[in-house]
Amino acid sequence: MALEREDRDAATLEAGYARSHRIYELSGMVGTLVCGTWLLVNILQCNVLSGWWVPLAALLGILAADFTSGFVHWMFDTWGSTETPFFGKLAIRTFRHHHVDAKAITRHDFVETNGHNFTLSFPVAVVGLVVVRPATATLVDVFIGMALLGLVVFNACTSQIHKWAHQDERPYVVQLLQRAHLIISPEHHALHHAAPHTRNYCITLGWLNGPLRAVRFFETLERLITAVTGVVPRVDDLGTAEALHVAAELELEREVGAESVAPAPVVMRDG
Repeated sequence: MALEREDRDAATLEAGYARSHRIYELSGMVGTLVCGTWLLVNILQCNVLSGWWVPLAALLGILAADFTSGFVHWMFDTWGSTETPFFGKLAIRTFRHHHVDAKAITRHDFVETNGHNFTLSFPVAVVGLVVVRPATATLVDVFIGMALLGLVVFNACTSQIHKWAHQDERPYVVQLLQRAHLIISPEHHALHHAAPHTRNYCITLGWLNGPLRAVRFFETLERLITAVTGVVPRVDDLGTAEALHVAAELELEREVGAESVAPAPVVMRDG
């Protein structure tokens, strides 16, 4: 289905990257680097640190980062506009610009590419510092701290991984990681950029895209939000007519899917 999205000027959206936003990103990057390093030092100083739990804690942190990338991506792709208070210029502008000019991210420098995700990792690192105090930390505290550190690291790397998925020329090591499905690949992420952008929101590893779609996680959230508020998803991104059309198609897809897995009726027989 070909969709005609609301006309947008990519140059105007890109120009919305203000000096104040860059200061916010630089501040967030410094804060996350300091707190993340501090959290790592605290973990290493704990007497109850057990190397056996590191892989599991790291895996949980990585999966949490993948889910967080998908949830934030879905939220700002689907709701609000560039005029939404606070979030409009802080985050939604970037997502609207990316749908208009997907290659723009490949022209951004390190700070513009990664600053926002680094900043989102800052409160996670602070929580880790509260949980992990070397003098009193239990094994559970350390495990939680390691998982949070994994979340900090991979969440901070999400936009860089996303950028690699759009680059034509990528380092050989990155290509190997993409082929091994250890980070999101261009082919996997391309499915999200096929209009109307309703799938594959997770952009760190992409591992959770299949399970989340199988249980219709984001579709269910959209139905609930629309039922409660009356707001139609993706109006700002697609335009009202197309957004209504997409919502109807997703609802039809849900109904057809429910019918296809419905149990066969029980037939009562005499005798």
